[in-house]
Amino acid sequence: MRSYSASDSVSVAVQRTRDFLFRPFNWGTFLKLGLVAILTEGLGTNSRSSSKGGQHSSGSGPMFSPPFDTSAAKIAVIVAAILLTIVVAVFLFYLVTRLRFAFFHCLVHNVKEIRPGWRIYREPATRFFWLNIVVGLCYLMLVVLIALPFISGFWRLFHEMPPGGHPDFGLLIGLVLPLIPIILLLVLIGFLADLIMRDLILPHYALENATAGEAWGWVWRSIVDEKRQYFVYVLLRVVLPIVAAIGLFIVLLIPGLVLAGALGAIVYAIHSSFAASTGASAVVGILLQAFFGVLAFFFLLVASICLGGPVSTWVREYALTFYGGRYQVLGDLLYPPAFGD
Repeated sequence: MRSYSASDSVSVAVQRTRDFLFRPFNWGTFLKLGLVAILTEGLGTNSRSSSKGGQHSSGSGPMFSPPFDTSAAKIAVIVAAILLTIVVAVFLFYLVTRLRFAFFHCLVHNVKEIRPGWRIYREPATRFFWLNIVVGLCYLMLVVLIALPFISGFWRLFHEMPPGGHPDFGLLIGLVLPLIPIILLLVLIGFLADLIMRDLILPHYALENATAGEAWGWVWRSIVDEKRQYFVYVLLRVVLPIVAAIGLFIVLLIPGLVLAGALGAIVYAIHSSFAASTGASAVVGILLQAFFGVLAFFFLLVASICLGGPVSTWVREYALTFYGGRYQVLGDLLYPPAFGD
């Protein structure tokens, strides 16, 4: 396969997206693939954890007794709910990871069935899932280590605050200002880690069942050889989807408002008509409102897939097209060499 530059890959990816989604065109297939594209590109990105602590004060200053007054049963329920949320989130992330490999199979082989890729890549997808978990935990540890000095600073600032008073704004600004570049740096690190994992390392796991070390070694050598092209690629990978989303929003703002206003007016009219109803009439009014609510949700879902599906598919095609010119195994699948080459 020819090695396309980061800028040339844009138009090639547009062509591949058009061929994949619209030639031939089938509404059911288009909606299915668009939904999968949105799920795989919009979920499971850099996982972040945050915690908030609350302070309750009385006339005598900051107090910390309410949390300790919580009964053991309530604490157990809270802990169980948190653990359940974590388990569900991890399971959903695993499903999204499997789905990413299945969608990768569709795009690489130009097929539109999700099930074959779901089965074929079960083992490498599972290993890639655990790699993501390890990378995510390392990222979380980095965030915690960086945050510790600031947490202690904020703790001292508010602990030394006089009862009923305010924190020293000079000290507060002195703590907040250094946080801004650090937060931006952490966001950049998280984004780059996610991009490298999904765009560059995933193909090695899928096509060669590579280990993390093998995949990273190949990726790093490729980045070192073409630093400028990778820089432009990352820049376009961020900017172009944002530009596309803004353009779609502007174009569809008025039709969307008209449709939302019409459905809202219908629901309001039904609600007003049945406001004083009782018995069977009230049930009919509730059912009608629920029907139009579901209808509005359906239109919103279809519109999101119709708009977001092609953009999300283009993002993945762009990654495949660019890296396929630098990873021969992937490139030969995207553009099989002529017989005898």
